[in-house]
Amino acid sequence: TPDCQLSIMESKWGLIPDMSATVTLRELISMDVAKELTMTGKVISGTEAARVGLVTRVVDDPLAEAQTLARAMVERSPDSLALAKQLYQSTWTAVPEEYCLTVETELQKQLLLTWNQMAAAGRNFGWKIPYFQRKTK
Repeated sequence: TPDCQLSIMESKWGLIPDMSATVTLRELISMDVAKELTMTGKVISGTEAARVGLVTRVVDDPLAEAQTLARAMVERSPDSLALAKQLYQSTWTAVPEEYCLTVETELQKQLLLTWNQMAAAGRNFGWKIPYFQRKTK
């Protein structure tokens, strides 16, 4: 919400950030913002957190927003969701672009012409294809 309060307040206790802050913060905000928030323990609003990139969005009703997002995801292939997550988790901070493109290609090959991929494609044409099946290995 716009008026929520966020802080990296370990410095208040004479500590440094933990609980994966060194991994997650670098993916969200610039180093200077991370340092300022960490070294000052400054409390910021949801609106300010969105401005600096600490949160994705600010809404008045987070539960309704989360439910809307979940409903949108449920309409997609569970296989493509899982592999999209794997793709970004494994390549987001990877340096060699060749590695990233190789991972992308290999994951895409796992999806092509599977039931769920064809069902997802068919839905774009208005076809009433049975709901997605779970991927089996």
